[in-house]
Amino acid sequence: MSSLSSKQKEFTLDVAHLVFHAYEIGYELTYGDTYRDPRVHGEFGVKGSYASKNSEHKRRLAVDFNLFKDGKYLTSTEDHRILGEFWESLNPKNIWGGRWDDGNHYQRNP
Repeated sequence: MSSLSSKQKEFTLDVAHLVFHAYEIGYELTYGDTYRDPRVHGEFGVKGSYASKNSEHKRRLAVDFNLFKDGKYLTSTEDHRILGEFWESLNPKNIWGGRWDDGNHYQRNP
C-alpha cells in the first residue's frame, strides 16, 4: 500500500497533465477549491464549515477548477465533460465530479 504522500504526488502529476491538456485544446483554468484546512473544515471524517466530512480536498487529493473558453467563464458540468473524461483516462483511480453533478471537481480516490 502506498503512502498518502505518494498518492498526493501521483495526483499532482495528473493535475499537471490535465492543466496542460486543457490549454492545448483551447481552455484556460484558474483554481477554485483546493486544500481544505482541517482547522477550518474539520479532520477527514469530521464535518466542519461547508466541507463534506469525507472530502478528498482534506487529503490534498482533490481540486476544483474554474474553466474559461474565449474569455467566457463556463460553469456547467457539461462544459467540463471533455476534461473530466480526459482526467479519468489518466488513471483508473481518477474520478471526475461530473459523475455526480460537480463538474469542476477532479479527484483521486485513495
